Amino acid sequence: MKLLKTLTCSFLALAFLAAPLTGFSAEEKKKAKPYKLDTCLVSDEKLDSMGKPYVFTYKDQEIKLCCKGCLKAFNKEPEKFLKKLAETPKAK
Repeated sequence: MKLLKTLTCSFLALAFLAAPLTGFSAEEKKKAKPYKLDTCLVSDEKLDSMGKPYVFTYKDQEIKLCCKGCLKAFNKEPEKFLKKLAETPKAK
Protein backbone atom coordinates (compact mmCIF):
# COMPACT_ATOMS: atom_id res chain seq x y z
CA MET A 1 0.00 0.00 0.00
CA LYS A 2 2.87 2.34 0.83
CA LEU A 3 4.45 1.64 -2.56
CA LEU A 4 1.17 2.40 -4.33
CA LYS A 5 0.87 5.77 -2.56
CA THR A 6 4.48 6.63 -3.42
CA LEU A 7 4.03 5.73 -7.07
CA THR A 8 0.76 7.66 -7.31
CA CYS A 9 2.26 10.76 -5.71
CA SER A 10 5.33 10.55 -7.93
CA PHE A 11 3.19 10.22 -11.05
CA LEU A 12 0.99 13.17 -10.08
CA ALA A 13 4.01 15.34 -9.26
CA LEU A 14 5.64 14.49 -12.57
CA ALA A 15 2.44 15.23 -14.50
CA PHE A 16 2.03 18.52 -12.64
CA LEU A 17 5.60 19.60 -13.41
CA ALA A 18 5.53 18.46 -17.05
CA ALA A 19 2.21 20.11 -17.98
CA PRO A 20 3.62 23.64 -18.47
CA LEU A 21 6.41 22.33 -20.69
CA THR A 22 3.93 21.10 -23.30
CA GLY A 23 2.92 24.69 -23.98
CA PHE A 24 6.47 25.78 -24.77
CA SER A 25 6.79 23.51 -27.79
CA ALA A 26 3.57 24.89 -29.27
CA GLU A 27 4.79 28.47 -28.78
CA GLU A 28 8.10 27.71 -30.50
CA LYS A 29 6.31 26.45 -33.59
CA LYS A 30 4.22 29.63 -33.76
CA LYS A 31 7.32 31.86 -33.68
CA ALA A 32 9.10 30.10 -36.55
CA LYS A 33 9.33 32.05 -39.79
CA PRO A 34 7.42 30.22 -42.52
CA TYR A 35 9.28 28.43 -45.30
CA LYS A 36 8.72 30.41 -48.49
CA LEU A 37 9.94 27.99 -51.18
CA ASP A 38 8.20 25.13 -52.95
CA THR A 39 11.48 23.26 -53.46
CA CYS A 40 13.90 21.44 -51.17
CA LEU A 41 16.51 23.77 -49.69
CA VAL A 42 19.28 21.19 -50.23
CA SER A 43 18.50 19.43 -53.51
CA ASP A 44 16.24 22.03 -55.18
CA GLU A 45 13.74 19.27 -56.01
CA LYS A 46 10.00 19.84 -55.75
CA LEU A 47 8.94 19.27 -52.13
CA ASP A 48 6.40 16.57 -52.88
CA SER A 49 8.64 14.72 -55.34
CA MET A 50 9.67 12.09 -52.79
CA GLY A 51 6.53 11.90 -50.71
CA LYS A 52 5.70 14.04 -47.72
CA PRO A 53 8.39 16.71 -47.09
CA TYR A 54 10.56 16.52 -43.97
CA VAL A 55 9.71 19.63 -41.94
CA PHE A 56 11.59 20.96 -38.89
CA THR A 57 12.56 24.24 -37.24
CA TYR A 58 16.12 25.52 -37.13
CA LYS A 59 16.91 28.78 -35.31
CA ASP A 60 13.31 30.06 -35.50
CA GLN A 61 13.08 29.25 -39.23
CA GLU A 62 10.85 26.53 -40.61
CA ILE A 63 12.83 24.29 -42.99
CA LYS A 64 11.32 21.88 -45.51
CA LEU A 65 13.36 19.20 -47.24
CA CYS A 66 12.21 16.78 -49.94
CA CYS A 67 13.24 13.83 -47.75
CA LYS A 68 14.92 13.05 -44.45
CA GLY A 69 18.06 12.06 -46.38
CA CYS A 70 18.76 15.73 -47.14
CA LEU A 71 18.96 16.45 -43.42
CA LYS A 72 22.53 15.14 -43.25
CA ALA A 73 23.67 17.62 -45.91
CA PHE A 74 21.77 20.44 -44.20
CA ASN A 75 23.37 19.68 -40.83
CA LYS A 76 26.87 19.82 -42.33
CA GLU A 77 26.45 23.43 -43.50
CA PRO A 78 23.23 24.89 -42.06
CA GLU A 79 24.36 28.51 -42.39
CA LYS A 80 25.02 28.04 -46.11
CA PHE A 81 21.46 26.86 -46.63
CA LEU A 82 19.95 29.57 -44.41
CA LYS A 83 21.81 32.16 -46.47
CA LYS A 84 20.44 30.54 -49.64
CA LEU A 85 16.94 30.74 -48.20
CA ALA A 86 17.34 34.42 -47.28
CA GLU A 87 18.59 35.31 -50.78
CA THR A 88 15.87 33.40 -52.65
CA PRO A 89 12.75 35.36 -53.67
CA LYS A 90 9.39 34.07 -52.47
CA ALA A 91 7.77 31.20 -54.35
CA LYS A 92 4.68 31.98 -56.41
